[in-house]
Amino acid sequence: MLEKVFELKARGTSARREVIAGAVTFLTMSYIIFVNPDILSQTGMDKNALIGATILAAALGTLLAGLWANVPFAMAPGMGLNAFFTYTLVIGHKVSWEQALGVVFLSGVVFLLLTLVGAREKIVAAIPLSLRLGAAAGIGLFITFIGLQKLGVIVDNPATLVGLGAFDAKVGLGILGLAVMCVLTVRKVRGAILTGIILTTVIGVFAGQVDVSALSENGVVSAPPSIWPVAMKLDILGAMRISLVGAIFSFMFVDLFDSVGTIVACSHEAGLIDSSGGIRKINRMLQADAIATVAGAMLGTSTTTTYIESGAGIAEGGRTGLASVVTGLLFLAALFLTPLIGIVPPFATAGALIMVGVFMFRSIRKIDLSDFTVAMPAFLTIVLMPLTYSISTGLAFGFVAHIVLTAATGRLRSVGVVMWIIGALSLADITIRTGLLEAICKCMQ
Repeated sequence: MLEKVFELKARGTSARREVIAGAVTFLTMSYIIFVNPDILSQTGMDKNALIGATILAAALGTLLAGLWANVPFAMAPGMGLNAFFTYTLVIGHKVSWEQALGVVFLSGVVFLLLTLVGAREKIVAAIPLSLRLGAAAGIGLFITFIGLQKLGVIVDNPATLVGLGAFDAKVGLGILGLAVMCVLTVRKVRGAILTGIILTTVIGVFAGQVDVSALSENGVVSAPPSIWPVAMKLDILGAMRISLVGAIFSFMFVDLFDSVGTIVACSHEAGLIDSSGGIRKINRMLQADAIATVAGAMLGTSTTTTYIESGAGIAEGGRTGLASVVTGLLFLAALFLTPLIGIVPPFATAGALIMVGVFMFRSIRKIDLSDFTVAMPAFLTIVLMPLTYSISTGLAFGFVAHIVLTAATGRLRSVGVVMWIIGALSLADITIRTGLLEAICKCMQ
């Protein structure tokens, strides 16, 4: 049955190899079970329900990739996108978390429609590679900034906006966990981030810095938590307003390029390249990604995307959807360990944010900074994400700067129709967020 469903022999693999690959992928990305609820719960959402929603969204997306597309890719709520959801939309722009879930839902629907009609290729081709790389680096810097804040290393300073915080036991434990993650990563140990989170939590328990009262009440293993405090609470109608168009586009844009980037990066190793150089079943992969985002919003979590950690399982020999099925089933098994997952403190997960930020920031090395017309838009994209606490703002300024500088060099015709549309949406987003549109309307009255 496995051979018939997953074509193991044709892909040059075996059931044993696929099982091992699926387990490795789970170990390398399971940190999201701890980190995602920790980030999203800052919006006021129920943390236990978020643990269940995160696990179910990851399991659903990963199983969909395995059974529908038959590829060894795993999915889960994306890092950076969950930060955008919490810190930009809900905390920064005072959007309710229900409306923010509606934004995620609509972005998933747009992504799915674009995939079905084949428009995603035009969007990918329209946006310069330097801006795509700059977006990844900027999100990495933004996530790192958030991780340093959660760790207590960076704090608010009324004179300089930010400053160095006072170190205490929790900060020390968080730094220790980060050091463990770094050392294990350098040593190429699988599950380095997860190991760092677990070790920091265990030491924190013995040091009296972690509240374990929930374990004495509920035990280590229990029935899965109810997801209904967050599930089906999305406000789609509330998300359908002009001021949130930029946010919908930003979610869709980041999810699109995150997924495409991961798929392209991992497909060569997974043997998914056809004779013409194309990627087999890429449409099904992207459809699965979009469906998972829509379903994830209904479950009560931020955008679900394809994880680059899938490469760990592929490196172990994963070549078919069986590896993804194993990963998805392991996520479902984690549902019964939610009391244990719930005690993991923020200082233990802060290091994971910093590590992921480093991995994403490395894309900056591929940007040609010697060309100012390339460097300036990418630079604005990178620095404005953390400085404005908004991914969409960084993207908007980067797009507008690219069009302006391209026009200044006399290459206006090289800006395609799709890029003009993206630029117009970005400019509208900037004018709305800065109050410029309101000021212009007052002047015209």
